[in-house]
Amino acid sequence: MTDFSTLAGRPTKIAASGFGWTHAGRTQPALADIDLVIEPGERVLLCGDSGSGKSTFLAAIAGVLGSDEEGTRTGELLLEDSTGAVEEPGHSIPVGLVLQDPDSQVISARVGDDIAFGCENLAYPREEIWRRVAAAKDLVGPFVDMDFPTERLSGGQKQRLALAGVIAMGAGVVLLDEPTANLDPAGARDVVRAVSALVEETGATLVVVEHQHSAWEGLLDRAVELAQGRIVADGPFEQVAKRRRVEGLPQARELGDGAAGEGAAALWSKDLVTRFGPPRTISLLAGASTVITGPNGAGKSTWMMTMAGLLPAISGEIGVADFVRRGVKGPPIRWKSRELADRIGFVFQNPEHQFVSRTVAEELRVAPRVMRVKPPEERIAQLVESLRLEHLLEANPFTLSGGEKRRLSVATALVTSPEVVLLDEPTFGQDPQTFVELVRLLRELADGGTTVASITHDPLFIQALGDHHVEVDSA
Repeated sequence: MTDFSTLAGRPTKIAASGFGWTHAGRTQPALADIDLVIEPGERVLLCGDSGSGKSTFLAAIAGVLGSDEEGTRTGELLLEDSTGAVEEPGHSIPVGLVLQDPDSQVISARVGDDIAFGCENLAYPREEIWRRVAAAKDLVGPFVDMDFPTERLSGGQKQRLALAGVIAMGAGVVLLDEPTANLDPAGARDVVRAVSALVEETGATLVVVEHQHSAWEGLLDRAVELAQGRIVADGPFEQVAKRRRVEGLPQARELGDGAAGEGAAALWSKDLVTRFGPPRTISLLAGASTVITGPNGAGKSTWMMTMAGLLPAISGEIGVADFVRRGVKGPPIRWKSRELADRIGFVFQNPEHQFVSRTVAEELRVAPRVMRVKPPEERIAQLVESLRLEHLLEANPFTLSGGEKRRLSVATALVTSPEVVLLDEPTFGQDPQTFVELVRLLRELADGGTTVASITHDPLFIQALGDHHVEVDSA
């Protein structure tokens, strides 16, 4: 049985007084007039709409907001550990942060070394480091061996890796930014169990940003809601979370009785072997919405990227319907960029992987320019409005919140109105309102004849867009 005492830290108090932060180049503050005390050992949900300042506040507590060149700070934010030491974040009091994008936290080539990185920076003795690493890895649930290459981890596995690294540090404050968003159901349960065991045994202060609140019922006892960078609610978890239920979703379509897509495929694979996973034979029905589910690490993202012409296949067949090809020969990997952009839209699991411009407005016009056509301004305006990007047009895409980046990535894939749209975890980072709006947009696309396929773990998304459901496994 794991000895959790190995991971014990010093429960830490968080105190903000008039705290605020404005990103460089922005006129509106990301955070303003934050007055908040989180006592040692409290377990708090930090919620709010996409772009409300949640991730910025976590970064502030962790001491990683950046220098004066990156923004303007107001007020005061202090940490106090169990010895009575008081200081600003970013100094000697350990704080563990699991970011929205776990890719940005992978440091080492091997899993074990990556988990050990934080402990090494805290100068723990070597023997203690590896006791902590083993205990932390056991705590997040079995997923790979210590020597497994981090470059081969799926997005969900990288989230577990980042969490294990935080746990190993024995931090007195644990900050989690959507820790279950890209995990399969079993993995999400493992992570919540691991966090529960950690705070029960160590007494660490816990702050969780999460749009899927139900998984945390019984563990979190308080919720703080932000809106436009300010606190608008602070109370019992159940009371505040109830305000943020997802309602008004459409329903998946019954494929039958001549429904579009019945028996026809827009894209298909036959015995397709990619870098991860076994040979796969999968069809994406034309004019319908397909959801693809399965455990983390099964190779779902790799399969989809190969189908989209972004990765080469090892062997097997990729089929493309004539109405998608429109005269282009060969598999998608051989198509020119402008031919792909006009036919197959793709939304990466990590939205930053598809950003190339300095502003949101420029980003929305990249695909048309690649195709050497005039940007469809009416279509762009519709997407900007429906995906709530109006106030961000002059912002740098890389400075957006996680949810805003996701909506921008979806918009860039839809600008050219391709026949097929492939999305990898499209609702990551979305608050209840933007979740519903994004789902409705994809529902309208499929109902209008566009072939839509999405990798997801979200049961509400599956209910709304699972006209066709493909379950894959790793063997």
